[in-house]
Amino acid sequence: MRHLSALLLLFLAGATAAFASRAQPVIGLSLDTLKEERWQRDRDTFIAEAKKLGASVIVQSANSDDTRQIRDVESLISRQVDVLVIVPHNGEAMTRAVKSANEAKIPVIAYDRLILNSAIDYYLTFDNVKVGEAQARYAADRLPQDRPARIVRIYGAPTDNNAKLFKQGQDNILRPLIQAGRVQVVHEDWALDWKPENAKKIMNAAVTKAGRAIDAVVVSNDGTAGGAIQALQEDGLAGKVLVTGQDADLAACHRILRGTQAMTVYKPLKNLASLAARVAVEVAKGGRPAATSTLHNGLKDVPSIFEAIVTVDRSNLEATVVADGFHRAADLK
Repeated sequence: MRHLSALLLLFLAGATAAFASRAQPVIGLSLDTLKEERWQRDRDTFIAEAKKLGASVIVQSANSDDTRQIRDVESLISRQVDVLVIVPHNGEAMTRAVKSANEAKIPVIAYDRLILNSAIDYYLTFDNVKVGEAQARYAADRLPQDRPARIVRIYGAPTDNNAKLFKQGQDNILRPLIQAGRVQVVHEDWALDWKPENAKKIMNAAVTKAGRAIDAVVVSNDGTAGGAIQALQEDGLAGKVLVTGQDADLAACHRILRGTQAMTVYKPLKNLASLAARVAVEVAKGGRPAATSTLHNGLKDVPSIFEAIVTVDRSNLEATVVADGFHRAADLK
């Protein structure tokens, strides 16, 4: 009888622990990097929303290193997190880590960047093709109409699937203009690891190759836009050449106000990060949040949710990023 009572107590203790785990989920958040302002914002908003929902978050940042990120995810798996949320540095390299999570029966959510050829459970992002379209459309609407416009294209990291989607969106707008002879691409390249210094080298090479006759630089994010603008400043071209961007980083907003960067694509990160936390908590508790779309990652149609984007320039900076509380008006002076 004493033996049966002990077994019963053990069972009840296990059941109570399992219930507590479901009631207070532990989320593993694996980030590519925290070097950029936007990822710090994502992390902070995600943690705050998860905490509000009664969950705790273990954060790992890989400093843009594939091997380290795989190790980070394996560490989170060994700590028996209830769900993994991953911002991959390399959408293909993370397939191995996702397989480990699948074997451990831990759900995986790809955050903002798709993980390819893997059995992930959800993909939460902005419509990245539309981001590229917004960048290219803004530039195209302001190019000279009386002669072929000369542009430079600086793409993001070739290891980032989003960079390819941004390019796809840009191509949707620019390709017809290029084919019609209205736009000439004088130089183009991929900025490895999204590093501003790599974008600067690309822009330096473009000026060396094409001279000063450049009308626009279609750049895929604000960090690399900053690198391109540095190169333009060295040649006295900053403010004379239209430069696009994305993320509404504080430095980029300052450049927009100064006139050295024309626009950025504002992605309300608070909305996406809060959504990701809510989805992660629901999945950790065994729920299946409703998706609004699907996206094929090479292996399966992944349930996906897309957040809206906003084109921002000097004319609506205050009505968007400031009004949303993304930046304070005082910080933009």
